Amino acid sequence: MNSFYRPSILIISLLASAGLRAETWVQCGGLIDVESGRSLGASTLVIEDGLVARRLDGHPSVPEAAERIDLSALTCLPGLMDMHTHLTSQSSPSAYIDRFTHDPAEIAFQSSVYAERTLMAGFTTVRDLGDSFNVSIALRDAINTGQIVGPRVYTSGKSLASTGGHADPTNSWRVDLMGRPGPREGVVNGPDAAREGVRQRYKDGADLIKITATGGVLSVAASGLAPQFQADELEAIVSTARDYGMQVAAHAHGKEGMLRAIRAGVHSIEHGTMMDEEVIEAMIEHGTWYVPTVLAGAFVAEKAEIEGYFPEIVRPKALSIGPMMQDTFGRAWRAGVRIAFGTDSGVSAHGGNAREFELMVETGMPEIEAIRTATLNAAELLGIQDRVGALAEGQWADLIAVEGDPSNDIRALNEVAFVMKGGEVYRRPEG
Repeated sequence: MNSFYRPSILIISLLASAGLRAETWVQCGGLIDVESGRSLGASTLVIEDGLVARRLDGHPSVPEAAERIDLSALTCLPGLMDMHTHLTSQSSPSAYIDRFTHDPAEIAFQSSVYAERTLMAGFTTVRDLGDSFNVSIALRDAINTGQIVGPRVYTSGKSLASTGGHADPTNSWRVDLMGRPGPREGVVNGPDAAREGVRQRYKDGADLIKITATGGVLSVAASGLAPQFQADELEAIVSTARDYGMQVAAHAHGKEGMLRAIRAGVHSIEHGTMMDEEVIEAMIEHGTWYVPTVLAGAFVAEKAEIEGYFPEIVRPKALSIGPMMQDTFGRAWRAGVRIAFGTDSGVSAHGGNAREFELMVETGMPEIEAIRTATLNAAELLGIQDRVGALAEGQWADLIAVEGDPSNDIRALNEVAFVMKGGEVYRRPEG
Protein backbone atom coordinates (compact mmCIF):
# COMPACT_ATOMS: atom_id res chain seq x y z
CA MET A 1 0.00 0.00 0.00
CA ASN A 2 1.17 3.53 -0.75
CA SER A 3 2.82 5.03 2.34
CA PHE A 4 0.63 8.10 1.78
CA TYR A 5 -2.18 6.24 3.50
CA ARG A 6 -0.21 5.17 6.59
CA PRO A 7 0.32 7.28 9.73
CA SER A 8 3.95 7.99 10.51
CA ILE A 9 5.39 4.84 12.09
CA LEU A 10 8.36 6.90 13.33
CA ILE A 11 6.17 9.38 15.20
CA ILE A 12 4.10 6.62 16.76
CA SER A 13 7.26 4.74 17.78
CA LEU A 14 8.80 7.84 19.38
CA LEU A 15 5.63 8.58 21.31
CA ALA A 16 5.39 4.96 22.45
CA SER A 17 9.01 4.96 23.63
CA ALA A 18 8.30 8.13 25.63
CA GLY A 19 5.35 6.44 27.35
CA LEU A 20 2.79 8.51 25.42
CA ARG A 21 -0.09 7.32 23.25
CA ALA A 22 -0.66 9.06 19.94
CA GLU A 23 -4.14 10.53 19.49
CA THR A 24 -5.78 11.24 16.17
CA TRP A 25 -8.47 13.92 16.05
CA VAL A 26 -10.87 13.45 13.12
CA GLN A 27 -12.89 16.58 12.40
CA CYS A 28 -16.12 15.73 10.53
CA GLY A 29 -18.42 18.19 8.80
CA GLY A 30 -21.33 15.98 9.85
CA LEU A 31 -21.69 12.65 11.61
CA ILE A 32 -24.37 9.97 11.29
CA ASP A 33 -25.23 8.57 14.70
CA VAL A 34 -26.61 5.15 13.75
CA GLU A 35 -27.69 4.44 17.33
CA SER A 36 -30.06 7.41 17.58
CA GLY A 37 -30.81 7.50 13.86
CA ARG A 38 -29.88 11.16 13.69
CA SER A 39 -27.51 13.08 11.46
CA LEU A 40 -25.42 15.28 13.75
CA GLY A 41 -23.63 18.47 12.86
CA ALA A 42 -19.92 19.18 13.00
CA SER A 43 -18.23 16.66 15.28
CA THR A 44 -14.75 15.53 16.29
CA LEU A 45 -13.80 11.92 16.96
CA VAL A 46 -10.75 11.31 19.13
CA ILE A 47 -9.01 8.06 18.18
CA GLU A 48 -6.59 6.36 20.54
CA ASP A 49 -4.95 2.93 20.24
CA GLY A 50 -7.22 2.01 17.35
CA LEU A 51 -10.40 2.76 19.33
CA VAL A 52 -12.85 5.64 19.56
CA ALA A 53 -11.87 7.40 22.78
CA ARG A 54 -14.60 10.07 22.70
CA ARG A 55 -16.80 12.25 20.51
CA LEU A 56 -16.79 16.03 20.82
CA ASP A 57 -19.24 18.57 19.44
CA GLY A 58 -17.86 20.92 16.82
CA HIS A 59 -14.16 21.31 16.04
CA PRO A 60 -12.30 22.24 19.22
CA SER A 61 -8.59 23.00 19.21
CA VAL A 62 -6.42 19.95 18.56
CA PRO A 63 -3.61 19.22 21.06
CA GLU A 64 -0.17 19.83 19.63
CA ALA A 65 0.89 16.18 20.06
CA ALA A 66 -2.18 14.81 18.24
CA GLU A 67 -2.61 14.16 14.53
CA ARG A 68 -5.43 16.16 12.92
CA ILE A 69 -7.48 14.78 10.04
CA ASP A 70 -9.66 17.41 8.38
CA LEU A 71 -12.92 15.92 7.05
CA SER A 72 -14.87 19.12 7.64
CA ALA A 73 -16.28 19.01 4.10
CA LEU A 74 -17.53 15.44 4.52
CA THR A 75 -20.04 13.38 6.49
CA CYS A 76 -18.63 10.64 8.72
CA LEU A 77 -20.28 7.33 9.61
CA PRO A 78 -19.19 3.93 10.89
CA GLY A 79 -17.32 1.61 8.56
CA LEU A 80 -19.78 -0.49 6.57
CA MET A 81 -20.15 -4.25 6.94
CA ASP A 82 -21.12 -6.73 4.19
CA MET A 83 -22.36 -10.06 5.53
CA HIS A 84 -22.23 -12.02 2.26
CA THR A 85 -19.18 -11.80 0.02
CA HIS A 86 -16.94 -14.14 -1.96
CA LEU A 87 -13.54 -12.47 -1.98
CA THR A 88 -11.82 -15.30 -3.85
CA SER A 89 -13.83 -15.03 -7.08
CA GLN A 90 -15.71 -12.70 -9.40
CA SER A 91 -18.32 -13.48 -12.02
CA SER A 92 -17.36 -13.45 -15.69
CA PRO A 93 -18.24 -15.41 -18.84
CA SER A 94 -15.11 -17.50 -18.27
CA ALA A 95 -15.81 -18.26 -14.59
CA TYR A 96 -16.94 -21.84 -15.20
CA ILE A 97 -13.75 -22.67 -17.13
CA ASP A 98 -11.57 -20.76 -14.68
CA ARG A 99 -12.22 -23.49 -12.11
CA PHE A 100 -10.05 -25.79 -14.22
CA THR A 101 -7.36 -23.30 -15.21
CA HIS A 102 -6.72 -21.18 -12.09
CA ASP A 103 -4.27 -22.52 -9.54
CA PRO A 104 -4.69 -21.75 -5.83
CA ALA A 105 -1.86 -19.21 -6.04
CA GLU A 106 -3.65 -17.30 -8.81
CA ILE A 107 -6.86 -17.25 -6.77
CA ALA A 108 -4.93 -15.97 -3.76
CA PHE A 109 -3.42 -13.08 -5.71
CA GLN A 110 -6.82 -12.18 -7.18
CA SER A 111 -8.43 -12.26 -3.74
CA SER A 112 -5.95 -9.70 -2.42
CA VAL A 113 -7.06 -7.31 -5.19
CA TYR A 114 -10.75 -7.90 -4.44
CA ALA A 115 -10.16 -7.42 -0.71
CA GLU A 116 -8.48 -4.04 -1.23
CA ARG A 117 -11.29 -2.88 -3.55
CA THR A 118 -13.82 -3.82 -0.90
CA LEU A 119 -12.04 -1.89 1.84
CA MET A 120 -11.56 1.18 -0.36
CA ALA A 121 -15.32 1.14 -1.04
CA GLY A 122 -15.88 1.68 2.68
CA PHE A 123 -16.53 -1.88 3.84
CA THR A 124 -14.27 -2.45 6.82
CA THR A 125 -15.74 -5.83 7.91
CA VAL A 126 -17.14 -8.69 5.82
CA ARG A 127 -18.27 -12.29 6.05
CA ASP A 128 -16.88 -14.49 3.28
CA LEU A 129 -19.37 -17.30 2.59
CA GLY A 130 -17.77 -19.93 0.41
CA ASP A 131 -14.39 -20.11 -1.29
CA SER A 132 -11.97 -22.40 -3.10
CA PHE A 133 -8.91 -24.04 -1.54
CA ASN A 134 -9.59 -22.26 1.80
CA VAL A 135 -7.97 -19.17 0.30
CA SER A 136 -10.24 -16.86 2.30
CA ILE A 137 -8.82 -18.27 5.54
CA ALA A 138 -5.27 -17.42 4.46
CA LEU A 139 -6.54 -14.05 3.17
CA ARG A 140 -8.08 -13.25 6.56
CA ASP A 141 -4.82 -14.09 8.33
CA ALA A 142 -2.71 -12.06 5.91
CA ILE A 143 -4.95 -9.03 6.42
CA ASN A 144 -4.87 -9.44 10.20
CA THR A 145 -1.08 -9.51 10.23
CA GLY A 146 -0.79 -6.48 7.94
CA GLN A 147 0.73 -8.31 4.98
CA ILE A 148 -2.01 -7.15 2.62
CA VAL A 149 -4.79 -4.55 2.66
CA GLY A 150 -8.40 -5.56 3.13
CA PRO A 151 -11.42 -5.56 5.41
CA ARG A 152 -11.70 -7.52 8.64
CA VAL A 153 -12.81 -10.98 7.41
CA TYR A 154 -14.98 -13.63 9.06
CA THR A 155 -14.97 -16.67 6.80
CA SER A 156 -16.65 -20.04 6.39
CA GLY A 157 -13.97 -21.48 4.12
CA LYS A 158 -15.48 -24.05 1.79
CA SER A 159 -19.29 -24.31 1.90
CA LEU A 160 -21.04 -27.56 2.83
CA ALA A 161 -23.38 -29.21 0.33
CA SER A 162 -24.97 -32.58 -0.34
CA THR A 163 -23.95 -34.63 -3.39
CA GLY A 164 -25.00 -32.65 -6.46
CA GLY A 165 -25.92 -29.70 -4.25
CA HIS A 166 -25.28 -26.08 -5.01
CA ALA A 167 -21.78 -26.14 -3.47
CA ASP A 168 -20.71 -29.57 -4.75
CA PRO A 169 -17.47 -28.53 -6.50
CA THR A 170 -17.76 -31.26 -9.15
CA ASN A 171 -21.18 -30.37 -10.57
CA SER A 172 -21.14 -30.64 -14.40
CA TRP A 173 -17.70 -32.27 -14.48
CA ARG A 174 -16.98 -35.16 -16.80
CA VAL A 175 -17.87 -38.44 -15.08
CA ASP A 176 -14.29 -39.72 -14.92
CA LEU A 177 -13.21 -36.48 -13.23
CA MET A 178 -16.18 -36.19 -10.91
CA GLY A 179 -15.11 -38.79 -8.35
CA ARG A 180 -16.76 -38.91 -4.92
CA PRO A 181 -15.99 -35.68 -3.06
CA GLY A 182 -16.51 -35.93 0.69
CA PRO A 183 -16.46 -33.80 3.84
CA ARG A 184 -12.96 -32.42 3.18
CA GLU A 185 -14.20 -31.10 -0.18
CA GLY A 186 -17.44 -29.85 1.38
CA VAL A 187 -19.81 -32.63 0.32
CA VAL A 188 -21.71 -34.41 3.11
CA ASN A 189 -24.49 -37.01 3.13
CA GLY A 190 -26.10 -38.15 6.37
CA PRO A 191 -25.63 -36.85 9.92
CA ASP A 192 -22.24 -38.45 10.53
CA ALA A 193 -20.69 -36.93 7.41
CA ALA A 194 -22.39 -33.62 8.25
CA ARG A 195 -20.66 -33.57 11.62
CA GLU A 196 -17.36 -34.43 10.00
CA GLY A 197 -17.79 -31.60 7.53
CA VAL A 198 -18.25 -29.08 10.34
CA ARG A 199 -15.27 -30.45 12.24
CA GLN A 200 -13.13 -30.24 9.11
CA ARG A 201 -14.07 -26.56 8.69
CA TYR A 202 -13.09 -26.01 12.34
CA LYS A 203 -9.78 -27.78 11.72
CA ASP A 204 -9.22 -25.65 8.61
CA GLY A 205 -9.59 -22.50 10.72
CA ALA A 206 -12.99 -21.25 9.56
CA ASP A 207 -14.92 -18.76 11.72
CA LEU A 208 -18.39 -20.04 10.82
CA ILE A 209 -20.22 -22.62 8.70
CA LYS A 210 -21.92 -21.97 5.36
CA ILE A 211 -24.37 -24.54 3.96
CA THR A 212 -26.35 -24.64 0.74
CA ALA A 213 -29.80 -25.63 2.01
CA THR A 214 -31.35 -25.44 -1.48
CA GLY A 215 -30.24 -25.37 -5.07
CA GLY A 216 -28.70 -22.19 -6.41
CA VAL A 217 -28.90 -19.89 -9.39
CA LEU A 218 -25.34 -20.16 -10.69
CA SER A 219 -24.58 -23.86 -10.09
CA VAL A 220 -24.66 -25.98 -13.24
CA ALA A 221 -27.75 -27.90 -12.17
CA ALA A 222 -31.41 -27.71 -13.13
CA SER A 223 -33.09 -26.72 -9.85
CA GLY A 224 -32.43 -23.55 -7.93
CA LEU A 225 -35.20 -24.09 -5.39
CA ALA A 226 -35.27 -27.73 -4.24
CA PRO A 227 -34.23 -28.54 -0.63
CA GLN A 228 -30.87 -30.30 -0.53
CA PHE A 229 -30.51 -31.43 3.09
CA GLN A 230 -32.74 -33.59 5.27
CA ALA A 231 -33.74 -32.39 8.73
CA ASP A 232 -31.39 -34.79 10.56
CA GLU A 233 -28.43 -33.58 8.47
CA LEU A 234 -29.23 -29.94 9.22
CA GLU A 235 -29.64 -30.65 12.92
CA ALA A 236 -26.27 -32.43 12.96
CA ILE A 237 -24.58 -29.46 11.28
CA VAL A 238 -26.12 -26.86 13.61
CA SER A 239 -25.52 -28.80 16.84
CA THR A 240 -21.92 -29.61 15.91
CA ALA A 241 -21.24 -26.01 14.89
CA ARG A 242 -22.68 -24.88 18.21
CA ASP A 243 -20.19 -27.13 20.01
CA TYR A 244 -17.38 -25.14 18.42
CA GLY A 245 -19.00 -21.73 18.95
CA MET A 246 -19.67 -21.33 15.23
CA GLN A 247 -22.71 -19.80 13.55
CA VAL A 248 -24.37 -21.42 10.52
CA ALA A 249 -25.32 -19.34 7.47
CA ALA A 250 -27.74 -21.05 5.07
CA HIS A 251 -27.93 -20.26 1.37
CA ALA A 252 -31.60 -20.86 0.51
CA HIS A 253 -33.95 -19.87 -2.29
CA GLY A 254 -36.86 -22.33 -1.99
CA LYS A 255 -39.48 -22.34 0.76
CA GLU A 256 -39.09 -25.90 2.05
CA GLY A 257 -35.31 -25.64 2.31
CA MET A 258 -35.65 -22.39 4.24
CA LEU A 259 -38.15 -23.85 6.69
CA ARG A 260 -36.00 -26.91 7.36
CA ALA A 261 -32.94 -24.73 7.96
CA ILE A 262 -34.78 -22.26 10.22
CA ARG A 263 -36.30 -25.04 12.33
CA ALA A 264 -32.87 -26.68 12.66
CA GLY A 265 -31.54 -23.45 14.17
CA VAL A 266 -29.37 -21.81 11.49
CA HIS A 267 -28.26 -18.28 12.34
CA SER A 268 -29.04 -16.63 9.00
CA ILE A 269 -30.87 -17.22 5.73
CA GLU A 270 -28.99 -15.92 2.69
CA HIS A 271 -31.00 -14.77 -0.37
CA GLY A 272 -34.42 -16.10 0.79
CA THR A 273 -36.03 -15.65 -2.61
CA MET A 274 -39.26 -17.65 -2.18
CA MET A 275 -39.90 -16.41 1.35
CA ASP A 276 -43.65 -16.30 2.06
CA GLU A 277 -45.73 -15.53 5.16
CA GLU A 278 -45.05 -18.94 6.69
CA VAL A 279 -41.30 -18.50 6.30
CA ILE A 280 -41.45 -14.94 7.62
CA GLU A 281 -43.35 -16.09 10.71
CA ALA A 282 -40.80 -18.88 11.28
CA MET A 283 -37.88 -16.45 10.98
CA ILE A 284 -39.42 -14.03 13.46
CA GLU A 285 -40.27 -16.87 15.86
CA HIS A 286 -36.73 -18.30 15.77
CA GLY A 287 -34.94 -14.92 15.57
CA THR A 288 -33.27 -15.93 12.30
CA TRP A 289 -31.36 -13.22 10.45
CA TYR A 290 -32.06 -12.47 6.79
CA VAL A 291 -29.23 -11.41 4.46
CA PRO A 292 -31.02 -10.36 1.25
CA THR A 293 -28.32 -9.98 -1.49
CA VAL A 294 -30.73 -8.04 -3.72
CA LEU A 295 -27.79 -6.83 -5.81
CA ALA A 296 -26.92 -10.39 -6.80
CA GLY A 297 -30.46 -10.96 -8.06
CA ALA A 298 -30.36 -7.79 -10.16
CA PHE A 299 -26.91 -8.66 -11.51
CA VAL A 300 -27.68 -12.23 -12.62
CA ALA A 301 -30.98 -11.19 -14.23
CA GLU A 302 -29.14 -8.53 -16.23
CA LYS A 303 -26.30 -10.84 -17.32
CA ALA A 304 -28.72 -13.66 -18.23
CA GLU A 305 -29.93 -11.47 -21.10
CA ILE A 306 -26.45 -11.70 -22.63
CA GLU A 307 -26.11 -14.85 -24.69
CA GLY A 308 -23.12 -16.90 -23.60
CA TYR A 309 -22.52 -15.15 -20.27
CA PHE A 310 -24.00 -18.08 -18.34
CA PRO A 311 -24.35 -21.75 -19.34
CA GLU A 312 -27.77 -22.45 -20.83
CA ILE A 313 -28.88 -24.46 -17.79
CA VAL A 314 -28.23 -21.40 -15.60
CA ARG A 315 -29.96 -18.73 -17.70
CA PRO A 316 -33.61 -19.61 -16.93
CA LYS A 317 -32.86 -19.71 -13.19
CA ALA A 318 -31.17 -16.31 -13.34
CA LEU A 319 -34.04 -14.82 -15.32
CA SER A 320 -36.75 -16.13 -12.99
CA ILE A 321 -35.17 -16.08 -9.53
CA GLY A 322 -33.10 -12.90 -9.75
CA PRO A 323 -35.94 -10.38 -10.20
CA MET A 324 -37.90 -11.82 -7.23
CA MET A 325 -35.31 -10.88 -4.63
CA GLN A 326 -36.08 -7.18 -4.32
CA ASP A 327 -39.80 -7.82 -3.78
CA THR A 328 -39.00 -10.47 -1.17
CA PHE A 329 -36.75 -8.04 0.66
CA GLY A 330 -39.48 -5.39 0.79
CA ARG A 331 -42.04 -7.82 2.22
CA ALA A 332 -39.61 -9.21 4.81
CA TRP A 333 -38.57 -5.74 5.97
CA ARG A 334 -42.16 -4.53 6.34
CA ALA A 335 -43.00 -7.68 8.32
CA GLY A 336 -40.20 -7.07 10.83
CA VAL A 337 -37.67 -9.77 9.93
CA ARG A 338 -34.18 -9.00 11.30
CA ILE A 339 -32.07 -7.88 8.33
CA ALA A 340 -28.31 -7.58 7.94
CA PHE A 341 -26.70 -6.11 4.83
CA GLY A 342 -25.19 -8.50 2.29
CA THR A 343 -24.48 -8.33 -1.43
CA ASP A 344 -23.05 -11.68 -2.60
CA SER A 345 -20.22 -9.64 -4.13
CA GLY A 346 -18.13 -11.92 -6.25
CA VAL A 347 -21.34 -12.53 -8.16
CA SER A 348 -21.45 -8.77 -8.82
CA ALA A 349 -18.20 -6.82 -8.96
CA HIS A 350 -16.16 -6.28 -5.80
CA GLY A 351 -16.09 -2.65 -4.79
CA GLY A 352 -19.63 -2.01 -6.06
CA ASN A 353 -21.19 -3.26 -2.82
CA ALA A 354 -22.96 0.02 -2.01
CA ARG A 355 -25.37 -0.44 -4.92
CA GLU A 356 -27.27 -2.81 -2.59
CA PHE A 357 -28.31 0.20 -0.50
CA GLU A 358 -30.06 1.82 -3.46
CA LEU A 359 -32.04 -1.35 -4.19
CA MET A 360 -33.08 -1.56 -0.53
CA VAL A 361 -34.21 2.05 -0.41
CA GLU A 362 -36.20 1.59 -3.64
CA THR A 363 -38.54 -0.73 -1.72
CA GLY A 364 -39.37 2.04 0.76
CA MET A 365 -36.79 1.36 3.49
CA PRO A 366 -35.57 4.70 4.92
CA GLU A 367 -31.94 5.52 4.26
CA ILE A 368 -30.96 5.43 7.94
CA GLU A 369 -32.50 1.96 8.32
CA ALA A 370 -30.54 0.73 5.31
CA ILE A 371 -27.33 2.11 6.86
CA ARG A 372 -28.18 0.40 10.14
CA THR A 373 -28.37 -2.98 8.40
CA ALA A 374 -24.70 -2.54 7.44
CA THR A 375 -23.56 -1.24 10.83
CA LEU A 376 -25.52 -2.03 14.00
CA ASN A 377 -27.39 -5.02 12.57
CA ALA A 378 -24.38 -6.60 10.91
CA ALA A 379 -22.38 -6.26 14.12
CA GLU A 380 -25.18 -7.93 16.06
CA LEU A 381 -25.38 -10.77 13.53
CA LEU A 382 -21.67 -11.41 14.04
CA GLY A 383 -22.02 -11.10 17.81
CA ILE A 384 -19.45 -8.29 18.02
CA GLN A 385 -21.78 -5.35 18.68
CA ASP A 386 -19.72 -4.41 21.73
CA ARG A 387 -16.69 -3.80 19.48
CA VAL A 388 -17.98 -2.39 16.19
CA GLY A 389 -21.04 -1.01 14.38
CA ALA A 390 -21.24 2.48 15.84
CA LEU A 391 -18.82 5.32 16.46
CA ALA A 392 -19.15 4.82 20.21
CA GLU A 393 -16.57 5.12 22.96
CA GLY A 394 -14.44 1.99 23.26
CA GLN A 395 -15.36 0.56 19.87
CA TRP A 396 -12.95 -0.09 17.00
CA ALA A 397 -12.17 3.08 15.07
CA ASP A 398 -13.78 1.93 11.82
CA LEU A 399 -14.79 5.15 10.09
CA ILE A 400 -15.63 6.28 6.58
CA ALA A 401 -16.56 9.67 5.12
CA VAL A 402 -18.50 10.75 2.03
CA GLU A 403 -19.68 13.93 0.36
CA GLY A 404 -23.28 14.79 1.13
CA ASP A 405 -25.50 13.09 3.68
CA PRO A 406 -26.31 9.43 2.93
CA SER A 407 -29.13 9.50 5.48
CA ASN A 408 -30.89 11.82 3.00
CA ASP A 409 -29.43 10.47 -0.27
CA ILE A 410 -28.15 6.91 -0.05
CA ARG A 411 -26.30 7.26 -3.36
CA ALA A 412 -23.59 9.19 -1.48
CA LEU A 413 -22.24 5.83 -0.29
CA ASN A 414 -21.19 4.96 -3.84
CA GLU A 415 -18.27 7.41 -3.61
CA VAL A 416 -16.32 6.94 -0.39
CA ALA A 417 -13.60 9.56 0.14
CA PHE A 418 -12.06 8.42 3.43
CA VAL A 419 -11.54 5.01 5.04
CA MET A 420 -10.16 4.21 8.48
CA LYS A 421 -10.08 0.67 9.90
CA GLY A 422 -8.98 0.06 13.47
CA GLY A 423 -7.53 3.58 13.67
CA GLU A 424 -5.37 3.21 10.56
CA VAL A 425 -6.10 5.38 7.53
CA TYR A 426 -6.29 3.56 4.21
CA ARG A 427 -7.91 6.21 2.04
CA ARG A 428 -7.85 10.01 2.18
CA PRO A 429 -9.77 12.59 0.11
CA GLU A 430 -8.08 13.43 -3.16
CA GLY A 431 -6.56 16.84 -3.64
